[in-house]
Amino acid sequence: MIQCVDGQATVSGPMTLEQALSLRADGLAQFTALIVTVDLSAVTAVDSTAISVFFEWQREALRLGRIIRFTQLPANLLSLMALYGVTDLINAC
Repeated sequence: MIQCVDGQATVSGPMTLEQALSLRADGLAQFTALIVTVDLSAVTAVDSTAISVFFEWQREALRLGRIIRFTQLPANLLSLMALYGVTDLINAC
């Protein structure tokens, strides 16, 4: 689930294959501010599809001249990003 107010977004619950399409669509619909900060501290589970969702969100933000940043990434997500060699491609702060 995603809640976004004034460019401050929170993702909660799992970010796995089962939620990927709805998370992608929800993010694209809600991330309308020029700069969006996405807090992932309430994410309960991840798999590699979370990374693909991030790429989709970032690609759309770039296309529209916006910036999206990710904070509080779960440790297991950071491990997956390192394993796939994409850590530098995700705008994490």
